[in-house]
Amino acid sequence: MTTAVGPSHSQSSWQLPQSSWQLRGSSWRKRPGEKCSGSTRRLVMRRRDFLTLLGAAVAWPRPVIGQSPSKVYRVGLLSAGAPIADNSSQGAALIRGFTQRGYKLGRNLAFERRGAEGQIDRLPRLVDELAASKVDVIVTFGYPPALACKQATTLPVVVVAVDPVGTGLAESLARPGANLTGISDVSAEVTPKRMAVLKEVAPQLRRVAMLWNANDLGMTLRYRASEAVAEALGISIQPLGVREPNDFDQAFGTMTRDMPDAILMVTDSLTILNRKRVFEFAAAHRLPAIYEFDFLVRDGGLMSYGPDQDETFDRVAALVDRILKGAKPAELPFEQPTRFHFALNLTTAKSLGLAVSSRLLAQADEVIE
Repeated sequence: MTTAVGPSHSQSSWQLPQSSWQLRGSSWRKRPGEKCSGSTRRLVMRRRDFLTLLGAAVAWPRPVIGQSPSKVYRVGLLSAGAPIADNSSQGAALIRGFTQRGYKLGRNLAFERRGAEGQIDRLPRLVDELAASKVDVIVTFGYPPALACKQATTLPVVVVAVDPVGTGLAESLARPGANLTGISDVSAEVTPKRMAVLKEVAPQLRRVAMLWNANDLGMTLRYRASEAVAEALGISIQPLGVREPNDFDQAFGTMTRDMPDAILMVTDSLTILNRKRVFEFAAAHRLPAIYEFDFLVRDGGLMSYGPDQDETFDRVAALVDRILKGAKPAELPFEQPTRFHFALNLTTAKSLGLAVSSRLLAQADEVIE
């Protein structure tokens, strides 16, 4: 069972005041159950009379500014792992973002999905396939797909969770240049919180093992940013770079010989494909582990702290929408996450024999029981 609890971890949280009036199309309506004044009733009657004169059977379509009614927009989704499914956390969040902007999958929006299944050398061919399928824009997940797009196509590209400047994908955050924009990585900013919640379940925390894909420049930069912040906090790092599935056994052997106090797994297609092995090692040695994204906690990981996926992919949809309406990626600044999500799996905590304090529980945005 998943329970949403705790405060929202955002830099700012602004909400419009709850009014009894709601905007529907071109008219204002009261909420159900509220009384109308005489003048309001007269306004409603006049509108009803007006519609009657025009013909009660006439349907009034809701306009979507900047979209052609007959146009079907084609969006390519490119991943280094498995193709992005509609029911995945990322796919579902992206669909919600598009829906809020008037796009309906299967009506005026179509996805072309491609995934390299961990075989990075397939990415250039997959980019060619997307270009041949006449997509209007490509959304990439991670650094290798973004690099493949930059090298192989001039189509607009929106990238997710990458340090665009450090990897050389963009000239700057403010003016990316070329054909890319997107959502940038913020590992340095979130590492202090990750270390803090690890200390809550492991008060004697002194050393953390970091697992990351050493073949991925984007993940290497994310690891380095996390390492620098952790060491500044007085926490030593056990670096465990992996390049292929067989390397995980070597990483587990290193930890067994010199046991860390906790694990931080940097998330990419390689570590996701081997996540169950990390879960099992942590369980066997009763090691607390923290992950970057909440879907790994729902899958059995102990806890995660990172950018809120709903916010991230809502903003991805917003960037794609602007591009479809004529904006150039080179002139759209890279954006940074502003809302973060802390997920905690109490079932996993119990199996590890970890005591979860009420203070930590109160901080969680999502608790899995």
